[in-house]
Amino acid sequence: MIGLLAHSNKPGAADVVRAMTGELTRHGLPFLLERATAPLAGLTSDLDGPALAARCDLLVVMGGDGTILRLVHKLPDRLPPVFGINIGSLGFLTCLGPGEIPRAVESVREKNYILSMRPLLEARLSAASGEPRIFHGLNDAVVSRGERSELVKIRVRIGGVRLAEYHADGLVVATPTGSTAYSLSAGGPILMPGCGSFVVTPICPHVLTNRSVVVSDSSEIEVESAEPAHPVFLTVDGQEAGAMRAGDSLAIRMSGRALPLAMLPERSFSEVLRQKLKWTGSNV
Repeated sequence: MIGLLAHSNKPGAADVVRAMTGELTRHGLPFLLERATAPLAGLTSDLDGPALAARCDLLVVMGGDGTILRLVHKLPDRLPPVFGINIGSLGFLTCLGPGEIPRAVESVREKNYILSMRPLLEARLSAASGEPRIFHGLNDAVVSRGERSELVKIRVRIGGVRLAEYHADGLVVATPTGSTAYSLSAGGPILMPGCGSFVVTPICPHVLTNRSVVVSDSSEIEVESAEPAHPVFLTVDGQEAGAMRAGDSLAIRMSGRALPLAMLPERSFSEVLRQKLKWTGSNV
């Protein structure tokens, strides 16, 4: 069974959903729709994202990278394969555009796609008092200054060994999938999927020699505020997780969960990079 889920508020979403349902119907492929997606095709459904995922072998997600991220955060332990259709201008998790619906359906019908396993990180926020809070993210965990205008001091240890004390706007700890998101805009490197690494990237560091560090994903990265009087703030995949105060600590490691991301055989991650970042080899 194929599950269909779209970012219903995106311009053009209804056209893409109708094209997808029409093409699936033409090929006799069974499908179910998520509750907010069904009206775009003139249909009804009572299935939310988790209920849809529980009943389907493959989810076709129509939107952008954010649509996939929000879906992952809503799902329990089981993550079915996700096939992304991009509705927008940029997306590293979506392998096809809205004008390529026939190719998408052909790929699904013939199961002519490969699964790129994208590991999730686990961020364990331990307060000085109280139970630890655990968050899972596909892209990154970000510790930042929040709405304050001044820089913050963030202390980092890798495997229990001190790495640095950053004086910066914040810090991004990203998976390979997240290396093309906030970490990239902060000057970090692009990691290839499956490289088995984290990247630790300071945001606008005051010390110019502070640079991104690539760390084995078998390591645990410990983060804490070096200024007891000033809290810092944790977000995971752009969703606010909470404040970190004096005595609090954050431990980041790879989770046991992974997202199976469906990719076309002819559209590798290298090809996606060339398309999305316009790496043509010519002078621009």
